[in-house]
Amino acid sequence: MKKSDYAVLVLIVSLSLVVSFVAVKALFGEPKNSSTTVEVAKTISSSVTEPSTTIFNKDAINPTVVIQIGTANSEQPFTGQ
Repeated sequence: MKKSDYAVLVLIVSLSLVVSFVAVKALFGEPKNSSTTVEVAKTISSSVTEPSTTIFNKDAINPTVVIQIGTANSEQPFTGQ
């Protein structure tokens, strides 16, 4: 290659770099320096408060106890009989 070919090649590469730089700046723009506020989390303490005695007492209803109403006549209730 001749020296003039190298000069043209360098000119084309540098022009393409400038054009691509300008195009990327136009598409993406400059980063904005903006601030934001965030909510601060409360600290977790190891203290435990006692539950209410109106709900958790010895006479309260226990929802984990199975309640059966009536007697079960069939082992398979959905047999169509």
